[in-house]
Amino acid sequence: MEEERLREDLKSVTEQMPDEDLLFDLAELYKIFGDSTRIKILFALLEREMPVGDLAEVLSMTQSAISHQLRVLKTNGLVKFRRDGKSLIYSLADDHVSKILNMGLEHIEE
Repeated sequence: MEEERLREDLKSVTEQMPDEDLLFDLAELYKIFGDSTRIKILFALLEREMPVGDLAEVLSMTQSAISHQLRVLKTNGLVKFRRDGKSLIYSLADDHVSKILNMGLEHIEE
């Protein structure tokens, strides 16, 4: 009886598991958060939208380095931009990004 219940529980766990492609995509998303420069950019954009030059100044980095990381963040749907004249103004893509950042902070501060 106990063994049958265990088998049913394991079957239920298996059925609830997201498919392999979705798990791969999720792992790739978390890899993006594995770089402290990208995290710094996201936290800066959590405060306000900014052009590359302002981000470079705030983070004491070159515009080239910031642009490279913004490209990675944009490709992965974490930031977006709008044009303001000749400038590109970057911001977080949506509220999910701020939630992920804040939940991560809460977790490590416990």
